[in-house]
Amino acid sequence: MHFLSFTSIILVQLTALHGAKWSYNGPQGEHHWSKNYPYCGGAFQSPIDIKTELLRFDPTLHPIEVQNYNLSPNEQLTLGNNGHSVQLSLPSKMHISSLPHRYTAAQLHFHWGSSSRAAGSEHTVNNKQYAAELHVVHFNSDKYRNISMAADKSDGLAVLGVLIEVGEFNPAFEQFLKFINGIKYRDQKVQVPGFNIRALLPARLDEYYRYDGSLTTPPCYPSVLWTIFKNHVTISRKQFLALATALYSSHVQDSAPVPLNGNYRKPQVSDSRVVLVSFKGGRGLHGTLTVTSPLTRRRIVQQLLVGDLADLADEGLYQLLPSGSEKLPAGLKRKLKREQSETLSKHQVMKPSLQKKSQTNSLVGKLGLAEEALCYVSLEQRISHQLKQSHTENQLVHTLRDAVFPQLNLKSYLDCKSDLALPTIRQILHGRPTDEAFELDRSLTKALMNQKKTHTAIKENVPVTKYGNLPTANVPRKPHSHGYPHPWLLPMEWED
Repeated sequence: MHFLSFTSIILVQLTALHGAKWSYNGPQGEHHWSKNYPYCGGAFQSPIDIKTELLRFDPTLHPIEVQNYNLSPNEQLTLGNNGHSVQLSLPSKMHISSLPHRYTAAQLHFHWGSSSRAAGSEHTVNNKQYAAELHVVHFNSDKYRNISMAADKSDGLAVLGVLIEVGEFNPAFEQFLKFINGIKYRDQKVQVPGFNIRALLPARLDEYYRYDGSLTTPPCYPSVLWTIFKNHVTISRKQFLALATALYSSHVQDSAPVPLNGNYRKPQVSDSRVVLVSFKGGRGLHGTLTVTSPLTRRRIVQQLLVGDLADLADEGLYQLLPSGSEKLPAGLKRKLKREQSETLSKHQVMKPSLQKKSQTNSLVGKLGLAEEALCYVSLEQRISHQLKQSHTENQLVHTLRDAVFPQLNLKSYLDCKSDLALPTIRQILHGRPTDEAFELDRSLTKALMNQKKTHTAIKENVPVTKYGNLPTANVPRKPHSHGYPHPWLLPMEWED
């Protein structure tokens, strides 16, 4: 996302805290952000180029539902120039209701190009850059009191992104653009009457891209659930030039005014992320079933390594099992649930990029695997079948079962090719508190036994699906039916 994911108060606090300025070009430009803001050089950054090969259709992604977006003219909104963008404050009654948590609106802002180059969107689609981009920023109000508390939490923010092209005049955008001369310089603000914010979004809210990413400006926290609408909106050439030519990033008293344009971050590496899509159509999408994104999968492994196993057993145990499993019986749930914030101290929760390297890579880095991801499900089933046919039972078989297969399974799981098998979970849990690890292991075993009993009768009717050119009936399905699941997200602390 970006700098404007924060209210003006938060911006002041961050500036005071870190004492660092930043810009899009020059000695304080984006290539130098990581010097003062380490997350900007970390993993899972935004924006990205939404390439066709990253896309996976997810049938559980339902249309985005926004509430109370049609504001009365009697409501006063604050329009401001913070030196990096135009930002419009939004009332807390506005929210997204179609995600697992309630995400309350905080503000919206824009990124755009220049008068000489009408290309300034942050996200691109197959290398196509649009003229501008709108971000409507929301925070998880179910879990956090305000956007300041939510900003650095991995499930803290949700942003709706709208790609903007130069074309027909847009009356909704004119509702605030007509006041833009009142905020020509940095830190200037004006009051504007409320209007229908929904009219700024595309007509269709059921077609969109979804991925896990970050703020697109310092401090670049990887805390954003991104929703980028497939369909763009248009503004007129005159409206675009109002953004591109009327504003300055400098203060009114500065001797040399600095134009405010080209305020977009370049696309970041995709880090093998999967981009979920809510629509079918296009090359590579027809008939494609999605699997959990690599970012979420890595967080599951991190939770097994350093998280509260009671929470894991209570909240989403069934999600670790092969597809087809149902929710566990209530008797398997832990009644006493401990909060993550009490069990994960600050010294346990490392920066995401360091955590991934020190934990995940230590498990999978030992194997010199080929670049092409393996499908553990297919591999294990084929070898086991061959061993059964030859009645082989020796040291090699035990080594495969106890050491090699769990390693291959973890590698395959992180690359979205397989389910996380029970032996692999047991290996990951080695060294964790005995009582909690034992209870989780026991619950998993019971759940797997229950699943096998439940689904044996219908097994013959399950169609075989191809995923990654490897046939398997175990393609994981999204466990939730009401939006994008975000299980076991570890809190991220910003350390001075």
